[in-house]
Amino acid sequence: MILLLGSNGYIGTQFQKYLTLRSVSWKAGDWKSFVFDRRSNLIRDLKKSKVSFVLNCAGYTGKPNVDACELSKADCLNGNAVLPAAIREICESIGIVWGHVSSGCIYSGERPGGGGWKESDAPNFTFSRPPSSFYSGTKALGERALGWREEKNISGGLSWKHESSPSGYVWRLRIPFGEIDCARNYLSKLLNYKTLLEARNSLSQLDDFVRACLDCIENRVPYGIYNVTNPGSVKTSQVVDMIKKSGVSRKDFRFFESEEAFMKSVAQTPRSNCILDVEKLSSAGIVLRPIEEAIEWSLGNWSDKRSCKGLI
Repeated sequence: MILLLGSNGYIGTQFQKYLTLRSVSWKAGDWKSFVFDRRSNLIRDLKKSKVSFVLNCAGYTGKPNVDACELSKADCLNGNAVLPAAIREICESIGIVWGHVSSGCIYSGERPGGGGWKESDAPNFTFSRPPSSFYSGTKALGERALGWREEKNISGGLSWKHESSPSGYVWRLRIPFGEIDCARNYLSKLLNYKTLLEARNSLSQLDDFVRACLDCIENRVPYGIYNVTNPGSVKTSQVVDMIKKSGVSRKDFRFFESEEAFMKSVAQTPRSNCILDVEKLSSAGIVLRPIEEAIEWSLGNWSDKRSCKGLI
């Protein structure tokens, strides 16, 4: 039995879909019970319901974007840092495996020397390594709460290593998108924003992300952190060209002259734009579609007939 936290969110509803398709037994859980309820009562209920895996999709991103996290710091801290800590502690105490949806937004730019950031690289967009948004800072704290620490490596840089041995999965999501038009969809954001910021990023196609996470569980890949993004990276302008080519929209897309102009005009906190490496995931036998293919498929199956809702 899988206990699914955040089951009604943007990510959680997709997990609902694929757990059902795979005939996996699951039930919805309330993430607040892990943070605020008496631990003895929660442990009793987990044992009674024979939960064998806790899958956490809950978290706090802020609406309409991460700027809102700067005004709701208590909620953001509880959802992104306190919750993962509680899940780990409770699950380890009774021998339950867990999986936590984290974020690639704890990195900025490319890895020194080029290429994507690896899971073993220490995050560089955090409270301890500013600049950072409050959202990104709390997501990094969430990984710390699950046991990861900065450690100097031989070359003098910083690595991201577990304090002992991980007891569950950390799946890093990065700018989710899909074929359904809704507020949390990256493609929808590009369609609705008046002016866009040109940046290169790794992205996660929502169906691919969820399938990959469930494959980790079913295939029993080693516990630890995995960057779960579609291979490759794209610039905002590339995605815009694909939107126009698909016929989904032919609007006159406008761009900020620079990131400085973006920050001065509409943003209240720094944004993470980064590339993640997915070699660790592919080495475990789990391969997602290339990013361009995933975007083309989503645009080719574009639908605004269904609603989507969610917090993450």
